[in-house]
Amino acid sequence: MPMAKRARGTTRPGQRRPIQRTARAVPGTPLVIPPPDGLSDAEVARAAELEAALLASERAEQAPAGRRAQQERAGAPDESTLSPRRAAGSGRLALEAAEEYRYVARDVRRIAIIGGSMFGILAVLYAVLELMGVARS
Repeated sequence: MPMAKRARGTTRPGQRRPIQRTARAVPGTPLVIPPPDGLSDAEVARAAELEAALLASERAEQAPAGRRAQQERAGAPDESTLSPRRAAGSGRLALEAAEEYRYVARDVRRIAIIGGSMFGILAVLYAVLELMGVARS
């Protein structure tokens, strides 16, 4: 049985039509207010304060990682012999990736444990049924 062709502009069941919004303009005023030409001195100062606060918080977060890296390098050969992956893997992104890999490793371990236990249960059931001499169908 051929299916009916959908007409354009109709909505599917459970969906509303898009809201039709109209712009209300006061005569003599523009619809869009143009942005100012530049930033005021107060805005520039506030941006500088925010940037300084962000940099300080990033340094505070990276300080423990930096100390750990220095301790690891103290017993390791000079950095020229280190692999490129090791040198490129420093920083916040590497810390986040290491945390994600911990979660992945935990999940893989759980999957292996559950799969192994299911296989073991099936093997025990097979052995019990074989010993009891249950007829195969």
